Amino acid sequence: MKPYDILAIGELNVDLILNRIDGQPEVGKEKFAEDMILTLGSSTAIFAANAAALGAKVGFVGMIGHDSFGDLIRESLRAKGVDTSMLIESDTLSSGATIILNYGEDRAMVTYQGAMATMSFADIDKSVFEQTRHIHISSIFLQPALNADLEKVLAYARSRGVTTSLDAQWDPAEKWEFDYARILPLVSVFLPNEKELMLLTSSATVDEAIEKIKPYVNTAVIKMGNKGSLLVCKEGEAVFLPSFLNREVVDAIGAGDSFNAGCISRFVKGEPLSECQRFGNLMGAINTTAAGGTGAFTDKAKIEAIARNKFNQFITL
Repeated sequence: MKPYDILAIGELNVDLILNRIDGQPEVGKEKFAEDMILTLGSSTAIFAANAAALGAKVGFVGMIGHDSFGDLIRESLRAKGVDTSMLIESDTLSSGATIILNYGEDRAMVTYQGAMATMSFADIDKSVFEQTRHIHISSIFLQPALNADLEKVLAYARSRGVTTSLDAQWDPAEKWEFDYARILPLVSVFLPNEKELMLLTSSATVDEAIEKIKPYVNTAVIKMGNKGSLLVCKEGEAVFLPSFLNREVVDAIGAGDSFNAGCISRFVKGEPLSECQRFGNLMGAINTTAAGGTGAFTDKAKIEAIARNKFNQFITL
């Protein structure tokens, strides 16, 4: 038995979320927001926190600054049951932060990368690969040093018998440089959303993108927002599964990360891929019932109650 079911490697920052804003931002003008939340941010951190809330044993490898945001990140992860003993703390770099202007199911974001931009494969203690069954990586375009070493990280994990998942996410530079023919064979579960998949593969449609990745992918689960998700394997047709629709969305921040947490928390248990997809759909929907990426995942009883009362799904965590 290994100490961790999942080791999350990647970016760490805080989210400053502004809700109920009186219009779109305009240069030279000031707008008011009626609500503000300062909370744990970053896709990988939300994934880790919510996977831990679902019962997985989760550790985190990431770089933060020696500052108040770094303290908030560390304590927030600990409070969610994530092991933070492998965090790397910099005395010279600040922790990252994202300012989010939230408009219902859409949002505008500005991110200061800080310490997370510099962590590379060389910074990671290689012994951590011996301590986990699975490694999850996301937001590679926010982490240039880690992105440059992505193939090394994935290949090293495979050489140690560790399964992996990857959610590349949005490229702020919109260059979408991603060598899927080299990277995807090293990834156990690829977790893009439909728009990102098309951009990563220079495709006009999701079907075209699927045909491009199929020769290289092991398993992909493509997130399609409130429509649902597509399960793609090397052989056979893609399997569409409708979403669990929430008609009273609080916000959609972290919904994709919560999908990932649900899917991978089942994957590491050896559940069938169809169940991993279904559970991902459910956790993505549960995420939208509370503010922020982790608001709906405070404890197992709450998650079970939301699944039962909101979506008529009876789960035991």
